[in-house]
Amino acid sequence: MQHRTTKNRHSSKLYVVEHLDPELEAWSALEYKAIAKECVESGSRFLLSSVPESLKIPHDLKNTKGLNVEHRGIEELYKEGICLLDPAASKELSPEDGDLFQAFLFGGILGDDPPRDRTSELRKKGFEGRRLGPVQMTTDTAVRVTRMIVQDQVPIDKIPYIDHPELKINKHESTEMPFRYVRAGDGQPIMPEGMLDLIKKDSEKGFEDLL
Repeated sequence: MQHRTTKNRHSSKLYVVEHLDPELEAWSALEYKAIAKECVESGSRFLLSSVPESLKIPHDLKNTKGLNVEHRGIEELYKEGICLLDPAASKELSPEDGDLFQAFLFGGILGDDPPRDRTSELRKKGFEGRRLGPVQMTTDTAVRVTRMIVQDQVPIDKIPYIDHPELKINKHESTEMPFRYVRAGDGQPIMPEGMLDLIKKDSEKGFEDLL
């Protein structure tokens, strides 16, 4: 089952990633590109907030269709109708939340292993929270799952997942990813374009450092 991008009555949503890091790693840039692309396809909007003025955004990312960059924090931009995707929340996100909230807020970087609870900085601001299950997700996966739930109206337990997939680096090596992904129709994890090549490159570099 591929994730759907069908426009429906829940299609006009805003997905906000609060960039909680002074740097912008290459893998984060790929995730942000993927989020922007899928938001455009689903008729929704993507905002990257709290981006430091000093942060130089790569040219190709800056010109990505659907990506809106904001230096101000979320609390300066929106006061209500916001749902914080929070691993510590008591309630799971449900399709009904598509009627309750207009914006969905994510604390980047979500893909820490082990998780560093970056979301705690946003939790202090008093936004109502929902969780996406017990397994850590990458930022683009968290946005993808949220969109499937509130726009496509797929219950969280009906989404096809693949946990901790093993990615083949070369003929002799593989690496296990410590995250949950949405499973594509071919059984593979849905990942941003270019992510697999980046993971392979980093793995090879790490192996060379051992020599």
